[in-house]
Amino acid sequence: QVQLVESGGGLVQAGGSLRLSCAASGRTFGTYAMGWFRQAPGKERAFVATVNWAGTLYYVDDVKGRFTISRDNAKNTVYLQMNSLKPEDTAVYYCAAKSSGSVGSVHYSTWDYWGQGTQVTVSS
Repeated sequence: QVQLVESGGGLVQAGGSLRLSCAASGRTFGTYAMGWFRQAPGKERAFVATVNWAGTLYYVDDVKGRFTISRDNAKNTVYLQMNSLKPEDTAVYYCAAKSSGSVGSVHYSTWDYWGQGTQVTVSS
């Protein structure tokens, strides 16, 4: 069982930056694939970025060049650095873990563990 706790959300102006953190419990963090997803009102939860157990990164097209996912296995933490934020980035952001270690499908239903979410609001 893995517990995930996100932090770092907030209100920021367009063009600004935020860094989200996700702290995970458990001693096998390094073997999990980790991901960040977001859900805007009235929309389905959607993948933003993932990192597998080997450190391979994958991003949705509309955040490439602006967001960076990283993991620190010594701290059991995954981060999402978000730069050049846009109003359309406004959503609840969720951290997720997949026990297989490989990302496979990025559909939210295939991920095993979830955090409680943190709100990110970007004003224009």
